Amino acid sequence: MDAKTLITGGLGFIGSNYIDYILEAKPFENLLVLDKKTYAADPDALKRWEGNARLSFIEGDICDAQRLSQIFLENNIQGVVHFAAESHVDNSISGPQAFVETNIMGTFQLLEAARKTWMDTNQSKKTGYENARFHHISTDEVYGALGPKGAFTEKTAYAPNSPYSASKAASDHLVRSYFHTYGLPVVTTNCSNNFGPYQHQEKLIPTIIRKAIQEKPIPIYGTGKNIRDWLFVLDHCIAIQTVFKKGTLGEVYCVGGDSEKTNLDLCAAVIQILDSIQPRSNGESYATLITHVPDRLGHDFRYAIDATKIKNELGWSAQTSFEEALQITVEHYLNKRNR
Repeated sequence: MDAKTLITGGLGFIGSNYIDYILEAKPFENLLVLDKKTYAADPDALKRWEGNARLSFIEGDICDAQRLSQIFLENNIQGVVHFAAESHVDNSISGPQAFVETNIMGTFQLLEAARKTWMDTNQSKKTGYENARFHHISTDEVYGALGPKGAFTEKTAYAPNSPYSASKAASDHLVRSYFHTYGLPVVTTNCSNNFGPYQHQEKLIPTIIRKAIQEKPIPIYGTGKNIRDWLFVLDHCIAIQTVFKKGTLGEVYCVGGDSEKTNLDLCAAVIQILDSIQPRSNGESYATLITHVPDRLGHDFRYAIDATKIKNELGWSAQTSFEEALQITVEHYLNKRNR
């Protein structure tokens, strides 16, 4: 039976972009996509991959231990790239239980399925699984908030400030423990804010575009001076594959775009593109629609990633400029809306 790589959460934003990248750039990869098809799943993703013999899809929940065990054994799973997660901070504040269940218990069940399939009791891999690897995708939000200076590194202490980031922090710790306790061949990446095509409409950049085109108020939390490091999703996908294939087992790699922007500056950059390629009928800038709304509970002030480790050890760096990536992103959403 041909070996397969299991992609959890493959219908989500980053997961689906990763699959697009693998199908185009890695012709010998056989992928099995597992996704629960929640509200955040991209309904068009499966259409993009329709007819591709290298990809198969299973609708299912990573919390289902019996189903996971069956999937591992029946499909010769030799690798896992684990995207599946609840990820919207606002939703974690209003309904944290789903985040605990999916991000913590789901990751636990996935680790258990891999351990039972791949590992002997003495921390060695079973015959036939010598090259198996498990890549856990995480976030810089596990590190908490930064002041005006400094950046997160792999050595930054964990200090999550929302139910979302706390649940991801717990999953990171579980992954680490399975390496040190059982010898499970894991790697972890913690990334900064992603943007690009196919992101769910609830996220910031799609929201700015959607509200602007609908001539509705563009909501900006608080003063709009909160700062994020923005990473183009394709650059992130390349980083993921680089770490998955070449990263040192048991290690963590921080992935960032070296593009810090306040939320107001980001909004202004999106609006500048919109004003240029789809101007308003009244001749005014979309900037007049910007509306400040009450700040999010526990809103972290600043995130920034120091990606020195992945650059020096694995030779990865972001290749797409923020300006080029944002242009691609805005044009994607406009084309999608205008179809």
